[in-house]
Amino acid sequence: MKQALESIRTEVLEAIAAADSKAALEEIRVQALGKKGSVTTILKQMGKLSPEERPVMGALANEVRAAIEEALGARAEAVAAAELEHKLAAERIDVTLPGKASPIGGLHPLTRVLNELKEIFIGMGFSIVEGPEVEYDWYVFEALNMPPEHPARDTQDTFYITDKILLRTQTSSVQIRTMEKQKPPIYIISPGRVYRSDQVDATHSPLFHQIEGLVVDKGITMADLKGTLQLFVNRLFGQDCVIRFRPHHFPYTEPSAEVDVQCFQCGGKGCRLCKGEGWVEILGCGMVHPKVLSGCNIDPEVYSGFAFGIGLERIVMWRYGIDDMRLLYDNDVRFLSQF
Repeated sequence: MKQALESIRTEVLEAIAAADSKAALEEIRVQALGKKGSVTTILKQMGKLSPEERPVMGALANEVRAAIEEALGARAEAVAAAELEHKLAAERIDVTLPGKASPIGGLHPLTRVLNELKEIFIGMGFSIVEGPEVEYDWYVFEALNMPPEHPARDTQDTFYITDKILLRTQTSSVQIRTMEKQKPPIYIISPGRVYRSDQVDATHSPLFHQIEGLVVDKGITMADLKGTLQLFVNRLFGQDCVIRFRPHHFPYTEPSAEVDVQCFQCGGKGCRLCKGEGWVEILGCGMVHPKVLSGCNIDPEVYSGFAFGIGLERIVMWRYGIDDMRLLYDNDVRFLSQF
């Protein structure tokens, strides 16, 4: 038995010295010290020894077990250190290598121009007010002097959720909400998405963006409206920008007008973008109708005001020389990366 223990110690210590992983060391431990290991098997035979031999063999067996356990612990530390060193070497970062460039996005042209418009109007003393896109019929139509039977609804009366709730067709609804809560003087713009049943073409879409403006104060006249819009257009497009005011009708303003800019694509000669007219409409405007003021508990005998609605997409098209509104919605990176 003594010879067998010495032989086991020699073989196991050699195997431990040659092991190069934690898994190999665990396998050696089980083979030597496990329930069916070689050392355990010999210890089970101690009962066959004489009373004089048992203490001697027991001491030797404990010495072999201790030697194996000590060797396993020392080798495990060495293997762990070697694995860590290998991992650090494999994962080492060369800080002198050039970095990998990540593509950087930019603002959408609609956002860029909207930010410009906000800066222009803020510079003129306007505040920015926003409102819900899902709106009551009252704020979209009736409070703007368009009762249910009014013919002006025909081109806008769409995208209903219930009989009295719809997707707003214009951000004028924000103007009504503002006049209900705030008394004059009022100088605001209200940008946002709007929805109409327009046919999709180069200058129309069922979803587009508007910036509505409202001024209500004492002594406001049509001259103030024209001066404000002229300054806005000059600030955005330059002093050489050619615009015109055309008489028009809106139920919520009186008098009313539409403002056009000379077509940038053809210079006024007529093309697909301007549909042969030489001009592109960019906004509608007018003096706030007295009925609208009265409906918001503002005395039209004391206060007057003007309102305007700007189509953001058409401004962007004019700004960047884009001849088709649909390009703004196609999400083609090749197109958008130009801006």
